[in-house]
Amino acid sequence: MATGTQEPTRRERQREATFEEIVRASRELLGEGAELSLRAVAGRMGMTAPALYRYVASYQELVDLVAFEIDKAATERLVAAAATAPADDPAARLICAAVEFRAWALVNAREFSLCFANPVADSSCLRRELLTASSSGHFFTDLMHDLWEHHGFPIPTLDELPPAVAEAVRDPLIPAKVDKIAPADRGLVWVYMQGWTMLYGVVTLEVFGHMDPRVITSGEMFIDTVHAFCQRVALADDWGRLEALLRERLAA
Repeated sequence: MATGTQEPTRRERQREATFEEIVRASRELLGEGAELSLRAVAGRMGMTAPALYRYVASYQELVDLVAFEIDKAATERLVAAAATAPADDPAARLICAAVEFRAWALVNAREFSLCFANPVADSSCLRRELLTASSSGHFFTDLMHDLWEHHGFPIPTLDELPPAVAEAVRDPLIPAKVDKIAPADRGLVWVYMQGWTMLYGVVTLEVFGHMDPRVITSGEMFIDTVHAFCQRVALADDWGRLEALLRERLAA
């Protein structure tokens, strides 16, 4: 990888191009419902498995690489969806991003599964490092920060949080962008965690069909979950407008 402003060498450009091809081949396999494996990716690329090992040494490294790039691509959709709402309306921007996240997950269940439902076995592994750099997590954290600055909903102080939680929000091992959040205000990260748990929980149940299909099709559980979180962040008085936007986006 080239550093600073130094131009990448020909070898570095070729290596980056190969990584891009690995991701592209992996996403094609996922989209086709085929097995994702080093051998399958190598075959799709027209190379041998041992040659592929020079780029990804194990299946876990393959998953790490592909999941990270899937998240980046999905985040582009979230950013575009949020941008359809006014910049001074963070509540609407958050609603639009959440609906887009659900829409992407329902259509791309295998990519969603690889990216968001793949276990992290070791807190010190590469996947943990990549997870903390997750584009979508940073984007949602920024949206939450904007919402808090605009509406000033209550957040717990560090002293009010359980010790383990206080330690976690000071130095998150989750994809939470905290550089704009003062240490004393890191209770906002706990509210973000609560919101992500609600969003991820309902979307995961829908993606894997662990819910009455009529409820999934209608989106009513998703709407109810968003409603509950809006109450948590002092948007109850604004719910009528936000619900209308939510239903409009779901219908679209």
